[in-house]
Formats: sequence, C-alpha cells, structure tokens
Amino acid sequence: MSIWKAIFLGLLQGFTEFLPVSSSGHLAVAQNFFGFDSSQSVSFTVLLHLGTLAAVCIMYRRDVWMLLKGFFTLVGKLCSGRLRREGLQNGERLFLLLALATLPLLPAVFLEEYVESLSAVSWAVGVLLLLNGAILFISDKLAFGTESLETAGPGKALLVGVVQMFAIFPGISRSGSTITGGLFAGFRREDAVKFSFLLSIPAVLGANVLHITDVVSTGIDTSPIPAYILGVAAAAVSGYLSIRLVRMVADKGKFGAFCYYCWAAGILTLVLTAIQ
Repeated sequence: MSIWKAIFLGLLQGFTEFLPVSSSGHLAVAQNFFGFDSSQSVSFTVLLHLGTLAAVCIMYRRDVWMLLKGFFTLVGKLCSGRLRREGLQNGERLFLLLALATLPLLPAVFLEEYVESLSAVSWAVGVLLLLNGAILFISDKLAFGTESLETAGPGKALLVGVVQMFAIFPGISRSGSTITGGLFAGFRREDAVKFSFLLSIPAVLGANVLHITDVVSTGIDTSPIPAYILGVAAAAVSGYLSIRLVRMVADKGKFGAFCYYCWAAGILTLVLTAIQ
C-alpha cells in the first residue's frame, strides 16, 4: 500500500466516521458506480478504527478517564456488596448507560452478511441516504431537552441504543441517528452529542474484536508500516476535527447543510441507478 493511499483512506475514515453523512453509504456508492477500490488489509482497517477511537478519547479524555474509574469502582462495589449502600457515582452511572445503549447492537452481528449484500443494491443505499437526510432535518426541529447524563434513566439510554441499531445499514449515519435519538429522549444537545460519541467507543471496540480472528488468519504485513502509521495519524486528526465540527453544528441546531447534502447524494444515487 502506498503512503498516499493510506493517508487518503485515513482521512476518509476520520471525516466520514463522525460527520452525519454515513461513511458506509458513500463507500457503497463509490464502489458501485465509480469503481472506487476501498479494499485494504483487515489489519489496516482495524488500525484505522483505532485511529478514530483515539480521536474520541482525546476529545472526551476527562469523560473517558471517569468511565475507566467508574468501571473499576463499580466492580469493587458489586464484589463487596457496597452498591446498595453507597449508590452510583457519575462515572459508574455513565458506564452503565453506555453498556445498556450498546446492547441493541448485539443482534447486528447476525445481520453482517445481509448488510454487506445490501451495500451492492444502489437504489436501496440511495433511499437510505434520503432517510438519513430526513433524520437530520427532524433533529433540527426538535426542542432543546433538559435531561443531563448525570440524571438520565436507563430507558433514555436504551432508546438511543435502539436508534443506533438502524445505523448498521449503509446510508444511515451512526452519529446523526444517535444524536437525534438523544434529542428524542430529551437530552440537552451537548449531552446528546457527548453520549453519541462516547457510545462510539464500545461500538468500534466491538467491531474490532469481531475482526481479530480475520487479522490472525490473514496475518499482518509489516512491510507498509510507515504507510500504516501515517494512515492512522490521518484518521485520528481528521476524526478529531470532524468531532469538533459536529459539536459546533449541533450546538447551533443547524444540521441543515448535512441533511441537504444527504438528500442530494440520495437523489443522485437513484438517478445513476435508473440510467445505469
């Protein structure tokens, strides 16, 4: 793999992973109509995801540290029987909310082959891009909620998790759908955005764990290590920048530009399908 291709794939991964325009939908359209070859080694794919994961951890480093501490203190309380007496602290509560919101993704493991086959159906991807635009349009119209992550109950986290499950389909953005789900649940916009990006941590880690066996079976090619390093760095930097952009846009309640873009991309996909 060339260095320039690695950097390009890293930038593509970083920006589309967090911008609410659906990276999977764009890659499917590029492959179906323009012959774009996004194939790469499984090990490099895992590394790119770790690059975007690093971007989330850097942006929300205080929350991530609180989550790590919360996990260990929660385990300690469970083992010592202190949970009922002392209750939950913020980090422990947030950890449980994220774990609960991740549960609806478990059935997605059994849908992986179906989702991959759906990516080859161009008109379906076009329709899903139109739907993604509608989701973003609706999110702009939702009233500002008052619920914070410190007071949210399990039902609200589960609602966001159920909405996230639909983002496995090419054309539906994970960040866009989970932010909108958080707003539906009554979260404040800043909390809906934070919960969405923190929720990407278990989602990315889970996807990488599923591909560990593929990495072991195919082996790791060490010859393009410089390209790998630059690609991962590009994914981390572009991921960090895209998170900042989404936070700024969400704070203003202006997902309109992204929604119109998704509608245009969806219509173009349907037109290309019709004339193909």
